Amino acid sequence: MNNQTTVEPKLLYLSKSDIARLGGDRSHLYVDAIRRALTLHARGDFVQPLKPYLRTKTQGGHIADRIIAMPAHLGEPAISGLKWVGSKHDNPSERGMERASALITLNDPDTNYPVAVMEGSLISGMRTAAVTAVAAGHLAKEGFRRIALIGCGVIARMQVMSLLEQYGHADEVFLYDMRREAANWLAEEIKAQHPRVAVTVTEGAEEAVRQGEVVVTCTVTDKPYIPYEWLAQGTFVSNVSIMDVEKEVFLKADKVVVDDWEQSNREKKVINQLVLEGRFSREALHGELGEIVAGSKPGRERDDEIILLNPMGMAIEDIACAQDVYQRALDEGVGTWLDLY
Repeated sequence: MNNQTTVEPKLLYLSKSDIARLGGDRSHLYVDAIRRALTLHARGDFVQPLKPYLRTKTQGGHIADRIIAMPAHLGEPAISGLKWVGSKHDNPSERGMERASALITLNDPDTNYPVAVMEGSLISGMRTAAVTAVAAGHLAKEGFRRIALIGCGVIARMQVMSLLEQYGHADEVFLYDMRREAANWLAEEIKAQHPRVAVTVTEGAEEAVRQGEVVVTCTVTDKPYIPYEWLAQGTFVSNVSIMDVEKEVFLKADKVVVDDWEQSNREKKVINQLVLEGRFSREALHGELGEIVAGSKPGRERDDEIILLNPMGMAIEDIACAQDVYQRALDEGVGTWLDLY
């Protein structure tokens, strides 16, 4: 006779407002989770299959129009999960919606049952910003003051707010967007949250990039446009939108850093193009960001180095952040419990 107690499985649903209530609209939670995820990556204490891209237009589709499945397992503390993230480049202009949407599911690694499902676009955007913020502590000049952002949408807002929260010495921001109203909107957002910061909306991308000690790309371009000559000595570039920086920057920069080599060297992105052309390789790479965070490779060694970070985005980052959000929700009694059966 089987006397084992039957457990009725439940899962916790967290909306975007739930996540914000738990501190998920600020950088601190994410910075801590990203440091942990990158350290585990450097140690090899993770499982992360290459993410598949679902594209419904095989010819002539925009590079930002896709749905990506991003599964991962983290070893300490153990958790498994999946981010399912969709993007359409014309959502803002055509539908009045944010470009990207996402759901994150967490699974108990002992049973593989789902334990949580949560809105993922806030976590996804904030963890991307946290990667830049963590990287800046190792790759930007100490005491940097000037930040430049190209592209001024929701992702740019998360990037600049996270940098300003983490680095109080930054006090100038330069903004450029092809849609000036987007740059003006972000300028007002920054002024409202950080009145001490001087904000300049520039007439072109070159003007903004040349001013930045930290340069962050937040566009949906599929054609590189930032040449090496725009970058001042000592610049740290966080190439968040991946396709903005011309090939010569990868070849001339003092250090090129990625989050994960296998994830970066695919999908015909600029690094992948250079590898296929025989002009770049794993050996030419300075290192992966986790190696730098963990201390096994150096970050910035001179003030005049030009350093390029090419962060494709890793599932372990999303799952680490979602795990911390989930734990906060359990501790604070936030969210809605759903019966699985």
